[in-house]
Amino acid sequence: MIQKKFHLSVGAFLLAVLAGMPAFGQPYALPDLHGAVRPGIEVLESRGFPGLAGKRVGLVTNPSGVDRQLRSTIDILYAAPEVNLVALYGPEHGVRGDVYAGGAVSDGRDPRTGLPVHSLYGKTRKPSPEMLRDVDIMVYDIQDVGTRSYTFISTLGLVMRACAEEGIEVMVLDRPNPLGGNKVEGCCVEPGFHSFVGEFSIPYVYGLTVGELAVLINEEGLNRGETGDEKPLSCRLTVIPMEGWTRDMTYRDTRLPWILPSPNIPSMESAVGYPSAGIAGEFQDYLNIGVGYTLPFGTFAAAWIDADALKERLDSYRIPGTAFRTIHYKPISGSASGVLLHGVQYFYTDYEAATLTLTQFYVMQAVQELYPEHNPFAGSKRLRMFDIVCGTDYVRESFGKRLKVTDIETYWSKDVEDFRRLSRKYYLYR
Repeated sequence: MIQKKFHLSVGAFLLAVLAGMPAFGQPYALPDLHGAVRPGIEVLESRGFPGLAGKRVGLVTNPSGVDRQLRSTIDILYAAPEVNLVALYGPEHGVRGDVYAGGAVSDGRDPRTGLPVHSLYGKTRKPSPEMLRDVDIMVYDIQDVGTRSYTFISTLGLVMRACAEEGIEVMVLDRPNPLGGNKVEGCCVEPGFHSFVGEFSIPYVYGLTVGELAVLINEEGLNRGETGDEKPLSCRLTVIPMEGWTRDMTYRDTRLPWILPSPNIPSMESAVGYPSAGIAGEFQDYLNIGVGYTLPFGTFAAAWIDADALKERLDSYRIPGTAFRTIHYKPISGSASGVLLHGVQYFYTDYEAATLTLTQFYVMQAVQELYPEHNPFAGSKRLRMFDIVCGTDYVRESFGKRLKVTDIETYWSKDVEDFRRLSRKYYLYR
């Protein structure tokens, strides 16, 4: 269940881990799995792999595709006598997670199974007919983070589109939305702003599991390709639901181990931080958001900031469900590597009351009031990317004038209730 006092940030999580670590030399214990949510891969296995027998199976996955005992979905399907796994497909960071952020994924062979690996994050993002030639059904199993600009759901959409064109079935093995199933924030992507970090016209935080999202885009004609202007296509889709998940669960409530789906989402708390800080992070020379340090998406800092003054200004806003503390740190990588930065770390003291995506805009407002000479919109080369991530240019054009949250909050939320009503039709869980 979502706790009213959901107060762990990335930093607090790390402290909790350290406090509970066993003696030196002992392995870190997995959570007690009694009562834990069963992900789709376990449900599929327990039922004898229905829908896969007698078919040539392709698999889109990464290291987050595991069961509760950390067995890889690759290894589970490869070892199953009922399953003929013939090919793997690598999204951003690769099938085995050995490609760092932004790096191209290469075609090749999986060293563990010898299976061919086709890249979906390089020159090719949508599988070609040749890549699908030997496949009868495509399975997708990746841990989502519940935020639109995360590329894995775009990969899913392009895989579904390619499979629709080739008459190939798609099976999604469902996993929890770490933000829970009730958070919906941000406007939908508008025409002209579709991209690989915004393929679908959905809110920035969409409150659906990846299985529910797949059904919605399939049934509602949202799968118009990476540019958003192609004819929508629907595939033959099956979702293998989880067992034990409910909409009011955050990831901690699932009792599942967190396996980072990408390098900068090392914990369930950083998944919550991603929509809270990632948009501001598009201005790479403006504020450090903890990427390159131990708190990715968990901080806002710069060398020229007075941390106490920034905290005081943010506290004066009385932002619902949100608290700040001062922090000073030196990133270990990135453009600010080795530079002492000053700023704030944020915490959600009441998760239900907080609006995750507005946190970064409140910080930008406070920084502008204190340091007007550091306007991120003035002369930035990242304005188009900022618009694409927001899914609109309205945020830049309105917020960029004064950097006041009140200038965008109504527009930012304009599609939320309509999307809630639409998405309820596709709920697999209550």
